[in-house]
Amino acid sequence: MMKHLQKLGSALMLPVATLPICGILMGLGYAIAPAVMGAAGATEGFAYALGLFLVKAGGALIDNMAILFAIGTAVGLAKENNGTAGLAGLVSWLMITNLIGAAGDIVPKLAAIGNWGLAYSKIANPFTGILAGIIGATCYNKFKGTKLPDVLAFFSGKRSVSIVTGVVSIVVSAILILVWPVLFSVLVGIGQAVVSLDAVGAGIYAFLNRLLIPFG
Repeated sequence: MMKHLQKLGSALMLPVATLPICGILMGLGYAIAPAVMGAAGATEGFAYALGLFLVKAGGALIDNMAILFAIGTAVGLAKENNGTAGLAGLVSWLMITNLIGAAGDIVPKLAAIGNWGLAYSKIANPFTGILAGIIGATCYNKFKGTKLPDVLAFFSGKRSVSIVTGVVSIVVSAILILVWPVLFSVLVGIGQAVVSLDAVGAGIYAFLNRLLIPFG
């Protein structure tokens, strides 16, 4: 288990490595024009335009972090770190987020339960990105050498990976329609509990954060 967690942790470092540039750009943008992030200051002129430009550049990655995790995790876990796995990870992420996001229309009775409707609307997140990346990499590692009959030979090998990933993602989405709202509630509950503990909660957060080291 530890070996698999370390491999996953190593794969996650690939998308995480893109985040420092986000912080740098957004920090520079805020330093130049604090008003772009809601602080007091001028809201026009060259400095404001430059600051807004830099903040938007950094936000382009922050706002799409889930996609970065889907592609980066898939490539990091794939054999030879092949880019085909990255495409499969993106296919899985798009499939899952669209199907779960539409769950309220597909099964309206479920969306009416508690905060399930809210959970469905929050499916596009890094957690889902990591899950999609794992699915994409797993499908690549298992089906990259698939041999099909001559009539379907075009879809043999790596070309079959995205097709298989799509099918697997549909099955996973059907399961997540029931599982994700429960998991979402648990995660929100844990977060609220930690926040309510003030200084003790900060200590718990720091402890859990340091556990990232032994897990890779």
